[in-house]
This record gives sequence, C-alpha cells and structure tokens, in this order.
Amino acid sequence: MGRMNEATLEAYVPYFKAIVIGIAIIYFVYILLNREKFKVAKTVAISAVMAALVTAMTMVIRIPIPASQGYLNFGDIMIMLTSVLFGPLVGGFAGGVGSAFADLLGYPSWALFTLVIKGTEGIIVGYFSKGEANYGKILLGTVLGGSVMVIGYVSVAYVLYGPAGAIGELYNDIVQAVSGIVIGGGLGYILKKRLGNMLALF
Repeated sequence: MGRMNEATLEAYVPYFKAIVIGIAIIYFVYILLNREKFKVAKTVAISAVMAALVTAMTMVIRIPIPASQGYLNFGDIMIMLTSVLFGPLVGGFAGGVGSAFADLLGYPSWALFTLVIKGTEGIIVGYFSKGEANYGKILLGTVLGGSVMVIGYVSVAYVLYGPAGAIGELYNDIVQAVSGIVIGGGLGYILKKRLGNMLALF
C-alpha cells in the first residue's frame, strides 16, 4: 500500500462530504427524537447558529501553510466559546461539523480529519466546562482540548507531508490553540458566569 498523500485524499472527497452531511443529519434527528430530554427548538437553533459561526470564523482569516497544504485560522476561538457555554454535545457538533464544512469549501481533503479532531476538541472542552462557571475547570478543558487539536493536526501533517509539514503545522496550531484558550475560554467564562441558567439546553 502506498503512502497516503494529497492526491489519494482528493479521490475520497465526495465520501468526506457525505459523511459530514450524514453526521449533521444524525445529530438533528437525535435531538428531535429526544424531545423529553432537550429544549428542542433552542438546541437545534443554537447548534445550527454556532456551527455556522465556527464555519465563518474558520474562513474569515485563512493564512496558508505551504509545507502542510493547510492554513492558520481562528475557528478555535468560536469552538471553545461554544463548548464552554453550551457543553459537549453542541460544542462537539459545532466544532466538528462547522469546521469540516469550512474545509469542504476550501481544503476538502482535510475535512474528515477536521471533523474528528475539532469535534473531539469541542467535546473535551464542553465536558470539563459543564455546570456552573468554574475558571479552573474551563482552563483545564480548553488546554486539553487545544492540546488534542494540536497533536491531531501535527500527526496528520506528519503522515501526509513528513517532518517539514508537521513543523509548519505545529507553530500555527499552537497559535490557534492559545487564541482559543485565551479569547474563547476567557470570554466563555465571563459570559457563563453572567448568564448562568439562561444557557441551559436541557
């Protein structure tokens, strides 16, 4: 079996699109089927809006990384903010699907990796941020989530493009993670402390 590369991934882009769309459909069906657990209208609306904002934030600023064929963006700010405010379910959905849609519109060969990595980031941050605003827990969650994001992308870049690609990816991912921790996590803590139960989805 030959080494995985950009050309190989391009051939699978239609499947990546189908998977991302399928995950989005399954997510909303799950919410609708669990009406007794969720505030359905609020959860659906917030999930859709936050995923769209993640997509927008990811696409507004794109600084290409030639060595890895990827790009620097600030979508992690919105992922961490969403996850702190609304927990692991919405955070994972907005992070994974919102970011993957952004990739499909510009760097489609990375979409499936992004779905998994950014979705996991959102779930981790949201899990540690559940309940009342707690600065220590939110900081821990954002640091862990950011670390998973960095490790995930650097690992993929290494497999696809070798050490040069991994090094180029590392610096930019650290910038993204730190911006997410400081801005997204910090703003999330402030808003959560002020708004409290108004953010509850179930």
